[in-house]
Amino acid sequence: MVWRSECNSSKLTFDGVDTMGERLAEEVLSVVSRWPGLKKISFVAHSLGGLVARYAIARLFEYSSTLESEVTRRICNCKEETECTKNCIEQNYEARIAGLEPMNFITFATPHLGSRGNKQLPFLCGLAFLERRASQTAHLVVGRTGKHLFLMDNDDGKPPLLLRMIENSDDLKFMSALRAFKRRVAYANANFDHMVGWRTSSIRRQHELPTFDLQLIDEKYPHIVHAKVGTVDDLSAKESTNVGDQTIDTEEEMIRGLTQVPWERVDVSFRKSKQRYVAHSTIQVKTYWLHSDGSDVIFHMIDKFLI
Repeated sequence: MVWRSECNSSKLTFDGVDTMGERLAEEVLSVVSRWPGLKKISFVAHSLGGLVARYAIARLFEYSSTLESEVTRRICNCKEETECTKNCIEQNYEARIAGLEPMNFITFATPHLGSRGNKQLPFLCGLAFLERRASQTAHLVVGRTGKHLFLMDNDDGKPPLLLRMIENSDDLKFMSALRAFKRRVAYANANFDHMVGWRTSSIRRQHELPTFDLQLIDEKYPHIVHAKVGTVDDLSAKESTNVGDQTIDTEEEMIRGLTQVPWERVDVSFRKSKQRYVAHSTIQVKTYWLHSDGSDVIFHMIDKFLI
């Protein structure tokens, strides 16, 4: 079954990543309760929706953990959770999202690292004074969501939400939820995306972006120009960037956090397409007559989908 979320439409997208994530989690639970035959779950999200989905799965993971703890105690004949041995838990506990087996977590042009860094909001042309101004005023245009995207939120003295979402916290296990999926995939526009930069959508450092001329790798998918399957070797990049006790910047901290789990990176280029100037929407074929050139990207996603 394919379910298109409807809980965060129109101006509701201004309410903040956390509020939208809570809504999405409630919507998923509602759907799951109405379809008791479901066994597995996947998420496919575009742009801001990728951040909302990352928040929601943490909430849904916590919900599942509570249920699974009770099941584990019953299987192990434990009166209390503390009585369960580590081996017993490992043998009987499998991570669940909304009580279902997590399979694919896929994002298209999602600003995983936020929009604050240089050229992460491409239509500002990398001009430092415009990027600073955008950080200061985004909340006036898109509310709390703007604060979250530019890491300007400071709720109750806590670190910015996107920084909190790269690790497990007491109430939300963001990374455990991501790790639970069989695969994580980040589709990213390598060019002509004026809303979301290449680094932030592919969760990479500038020097990790392909420097060769982007060429198609399969005639079946003419706009897929680079694809790399993530492995545990990706984690070594974190170690190589350490320089003594030098303080790392926010973007680097988020990259290190998110690459604790492997990602598949799929780079997309509409350079030769007449629809290239709307690449941010073309990558997901938002409206077929206007963004139809991106259909091969969607077919690529479907063909690789783990069922």
